[in-house]
Amino acid sequence: MEPFDFAQSFIERAFTASPAALAAAFEETLQYLGFRYFACCSHVDPLRLPRGAIMIQNYPDEWTRSYSARQLHEIDPVFLYASRSLLPFSWDAPKFKSELTTPQQSVLAEAASLGLHRGYTIPIHLPWAASAPPASCSVIPDSESLSADRYLAVRLMATHLYDVANREPSDPPENGRHGRLTRRERQCLELVAQGKSDWTAGQLLNLSEHTVHGHIERAKRRFGVATRVQAVVYALQCRQISFGDVIRAEVYDAAEPVVENLGLPDEVEVP
Repeated sequence: MEPFDFAQSFIERAFTASPAALAAAFEETLQYLGFRYFACCSHVDPLRLPRGAIMIQNYPDEWTRSYSARQLHEIDPVFLYASRSLLPFSWDAPKFKSELTTPQQSVLAEAASLGLHRGYTIPIHLPWAASAPPASCSVIPDSESLSADRYLAVRLMATHLYDVANREPSDPPENGRHGRLTRRERQCLELVAQGKSDWTAGQLLNLSEHTVHGHIERAKRRFGVATRVQAVVYALQCRQISFGDVIRAEVYDAAEPVVENLGLPDEVEVP
């Protein structure tokens, strides 16, 4: 299976799975994709959750206990950076590392000694959960050379997992609130799911970059979401797009700064 097939399979499970079952499925899918550890959570003490907080993670117990005892969430550089960022980022990114204080460098070094290093973090900003604590999803790869599509698949799954976990059991199903996408909106979102830029999508669809951008913005407004990744997740959830219908290009345009735009680690091989 391709990474996007894993992502779609995971998202489709949400129609019948409980939040607990979906969390287990998330961990299993991450292992298939090549990620050992993850933390999809609110930026809080992992052992003392305030009301409305989410904590789904499989970090080593030793680290979780020590982290909680020392209240490291208050200075956690990953949490602080994710709280003010809209884009995913690598823990090895120069901009992230340049802002670290000495205590924060020590936190990351200690985490690395337990296998929590080379992380990749997706900030979670859901407009319908604005009152909830800040949140993010971090994953730890088993290899330094995982392909970019695996990170993209994680982005789709993480947003969906947090959304499902954030709902109250009595919340109504989300499917009914979505409008129908136009054919062009569906095509543009399918290419967004592959990490294509507006320019590349335009070349594939014979449209201008401006027109592609407009289709994506209208899709976001139709779903009432803030980012294009969230639009892709909800288009998949309500089955208006399918990765099986995605136009799969063999390579990215070498002139595009794809890795930088996606916030992927410098070591990631872009297909």
